[in-house]
Amino acid sequence: MTPSIDTLPPDDPYAPQPSWAEQNPKLVWSVSVFALTFLLTFLAFPPVDMGEAAYLLLVPAAWWAFQAPAFRLYAAVTLGANVLAWTALLAWLHNVTWIGMLLLGPLVGLIGGAWFLAAWWVIGRIRGQRVVVRVFALLGLAALWVLLEWVRGWIFGGFPWLPLAASQWQRPAVLQIAAYGGAWAVSFILVFFNLGLAALVQRLFLEKEAGKRSPEFMVAMLVFVCATMPLLRELFGQERQKIARVALVQPYIDQGEKWDPDRARAVLETLEELTLHASVSDNPDAILWPEAVVPWALHRDPNVQPWLETVARRAGAPLLLGTVFTQPELPADKQWFNGAFVVDPRQGLQSAGYAKRKLVPFGEYIPLRPLLGWLEKFVPIGGEFQRGGGARPLTLRLPSGELPVGVLICYEDTFPALARENTLRGAEVLAVLTNNGWFGEGGAAYQHAAHSVLRAVENRRPLIRVGNGGWSGWIDEYGHIRATLTGPDGRVYFRGHETVEISRDLRWQGRASFYVQHGDWFVIVCVVVASLGYYLVRTVRPPRPEPEQPQRRSRFRIR
Repeated sequence: MTPSIDTLPPDDPYAPQPSWAEQNPKLVWSVSVFALTFLLTFLAFPPVDMGEAAYLLLVPAAWWAFQAPAFRLYAAVTLGANVLAWTALLAWLHNVTWIGMLLLGPLVGLIGGAWFLAAWWVIGRIRGQRVVVRVFALLGLAALWVLLEWVRGWIFGGFPWLPLAASQWQRPAVLQIAAYGGAWAVSFILVFFNLGLAALVQRLFLEKEAGKRSPEFMVAMLVFVCATMPLLRELFGQERQKIARVALVQPYIDQGEKWDPDRARAVLETLEELTLHASVSDNPDAILWPEAVVPWALHRDPNVQPWLETVARRAGAPLLLGTVFTQPELPADKQWFNGAFVVDPRQGLQSAGYAKRKLVPFGEYIPLRPLLGWLEKFVPIGGEFQRGGGARPLTLRLPSGELPVGVLICYEDTFPALARENTLRGAEVLAVLTNNGWFGEGGAAYQHAAHSVLRAVENRRPLIRVGNGGWSGWIDEYGHIRATLTGPDGRVYFRGHETVEISRDLRWQGRASFYVQHGDWFVIVCVVVASLGYYLVRTVRPPRPEPEQPQRRSRFRIR
């Protein structure tokens, strides 16, 4: 009788073995998406300033969403990467307050991280759906990104720092759509491109369908081309006219020294010396000083105004400066403001000044003071300043005539509406007076300057910028950085001055851009697009996961 053997043979030692990555797909996806999302987000913005990373930073997470990972794992990885990236981008805050950095970085990361959770839900439901559903769903996700950036601009007082559009601050060709839809439109285009690219990668590498064309990527490319290429014509045929030669004075005064009464006289001497040297060597039409540069409060100390008028008269040019000032007629705890004034060499201090409307969280005030008031002891610059009223362009009397200047103090240039209000009030030039000396010599000055580029394009106005220690320079109405002040070592952090010639394109003189005329209309469009995308995704039946077929090992019988 032939024996019957009904057993499994041993594994074939010559059969191909699964790699470590194939055996641990969840770990590979998790680590890769976490690392790439963190790295690309950090690289896209200053100080590294690799703007091309903005076209890729959402691709890893979006591609992973096509694989339908578990929600908890996906949420932990994407939220963690976003929180870490934003904490790293805002690391310069530690120069003021570690507590503020450790609160603000994660908060911004979590607000932006909400987008990744929506992407997991949307992409997981549109796999295998009709093209129109897939495209509108991805458009809805791009619109949602814009809405989250908009929310970040007003929640808890507003912190619109580094929208995705700011990653392109040195690539003006991509920014021209901002003159029509604001920086929101630039962010929308970048996000939609990321999503289209993720769909293309999914089609190329993981889907087994015949043909590798991705309708989502084709639509994303069409949107990108239509939103950028036609507007490039505005960069050509410019009719530039000189406005003025402006001396930018950058005193680079240490924060501890500025408010030290024993050092106040030395601070004034530094300002006077730099200003008079610029006047003698360059004969400028106007002189700009940075934010809160005078160590005493205007209207409180009787010696401040006469000294300012003497400096302007000796320089022979109007002086636009940022200064702390008081309004003595108000209650004692409501008197202090941070603002700007013009001192004319002939007529003296102009009575009409400008008071800062948006204060810096954890810098000039404590957000949610009833809840977070205990943080005041950790924030060295306190929360004593009051908010100003509406926009009020200041007038510089130049040899060529009067020039209305829309002033933004420091953090205010991160808010599109504030610059727009200045232009609506007749400002022909925007001026940003800032003091980034609080934040060290890291990436803060460059990150901050990126917003000024966006405001110049949105308003189609030249923008002059002067900082205590940098970044100082000027930007034309198309976002080209025409001049940047640098020291002998090539760094923006230095003490000195430089006179720059400001010009404008006559095609925009007295003319408002579409964005200035209509405001944040694109945000309303994004509400509609996001709602439509949500409705389409909500009504479709999500794909059913294919049941896994167990790998059966062959059996054989010997008789």
